[in-house]
Amino acid sequence: MRRNDEMKLGLLLAQAGAHEGAWRAPGVPANGGVDIDHYAHLTALAEGAAFHFVFLADSPCISERDYLQIARVGRNDGFEPITLLSALSSKTQNIGLVGTATTTYHQPYHLARMFASLDHLSRGRAAWNIVISEVKFEAPNFGDDELADHDARFARAREFVEVVQGLWDSWEDDAFIRDKQSGIFADPTKLHLLDHRGNHFSVRGPLNIARPPQGYPVLVQAGASDDGMQFGAEVGEVVFTAAPFLENAKRYYATLKEKARGLGREDDQVIVMPGIVPIVGRTKQEASEKLQRLQSDTHIDVEIGLAEHLLGFDVRLMDLDSLVPETLPQTNFIQSTQKLILDLAVRERFTWRQLFRWVSDSKGQLMVVGTPDEIANVMVDGFDQRAADGFNVMPAAVPGGLKDFVDLVIPELRRRGKFRSRYAGQTLRENLCLKRPLNRFELAGVSTRR
Repeated sequence: MRRNDEMKLGLLLAQAGAHEGAWRAPGVPANGGVDIDHYAHLTALAEGAAFHFVFLADSPCISERDYLQIARVGRNDGFEPITLLSALSSKTQNIGLVGTATTTYHQPYHLARMFASLDHLSRGRAAWNIVISEVKFEAPNFGDDELADHDARFARAREFVEVVQGLWDSWEDDAFIRDKQSGIFADPTKLHLLDHRGNHFSVRGPLNIARPPQGYPVLVQAGASDDGMQFGAEVGEVVFTAAPFLENAKRYYATLKEKARGLGREDDQVIVMPGIVPIVGRTKQEASEKLQRLQSDTHIDVEIGLAEHLLGFDVRLMDLDSLVPETLPQTNFIQSTQKLILDLAVRERFTWRQLFRWVSDSKGQLMVVGTPDEIANVMVDGFDQRAADGFNVMPAAVPGGLKDFVDLVIPELRRRGKFRSRYAGQTLRENLCLKRPLNRFELAGVSTRR
């Protein structure tokens, strides 16, 4: 199947915005991370503009290493994703709800049950952003001294997803009869035990909730390392990526699609969506001034803390005005992000100070500072050149940055025929043109129950 001419759009639900200085900006609620009305307002803006989904990034730890950084960072008081998205499901009708959850520090049964519940609550709008833990401070929160090896975390993730999908298939779609007259609530011939025994998990099943409305919630994945791309090609239906340059984005897109085709998957069933940080102004000067104000509100300790988080090593002793070297030691943490950032630093001949500022501004994503026409140009160019099937929009500050995008950029995309004006279906799968998976047990004709 070939893709249509309209791009997909998602919205990062950030408590203040993508920029590290956003929480200090006028009009941004300082307590947004724990304010359901704030998130409901952002989601309503996105749903009113026919965005395909909102998504919540997450990590079960505080990632800053010391109190100087913690004191100035505005993102350490946010809701847990499933809890927040469950609340938002009752305040929305059409928009997809993507929650991040790590395979490293959850159990498959728990996550299968939670995402099935969210899919039922939202009537088929749930998605799971599958991640492996990459932040070293997560490990001690779960009884470990340090993260397991990178390869081992991916091996666990593969088995984890397989188990979760099997649990979602515990019941056939029409297993629950709920017939008051006969007194039969469920047809036990349509119940399947998983009985999984693997290297990492032993899970009997079945799941104690009906099969999700979508069959499976949409599977989302992000990763650009060799393991990450292979995993995305195997299981990702929506794949997030950081692609600050067009040529890199085109190469990633082509490579991922080729890997997926090699596994027998169709191109339009693997949707590639790079992040974009749009700073919109009615003039270029206005947009630049918005960025400068955010930069002036960002302390160097915050910039350093974020760089350490994304690079995976201590940068505090670096000479801020020296050039970033071409080679640095590989870490056990976010390997693809580290490579992307360091490659860019060498390409642009950044000093450490310039690199810290760029990371704070963009999070390693494509950042466009300009007029609605300029931002639309970049997005349409990336879409038309097969660098993206759509974009994850990451406004620098919210709600203002999101409203600017909705009011000024969305009409420009529609004028060019590149974005829809209404929802096409009831479920997230329908809106993304993704197929509903068949039940593996029913498909195989399995009839043995115990």
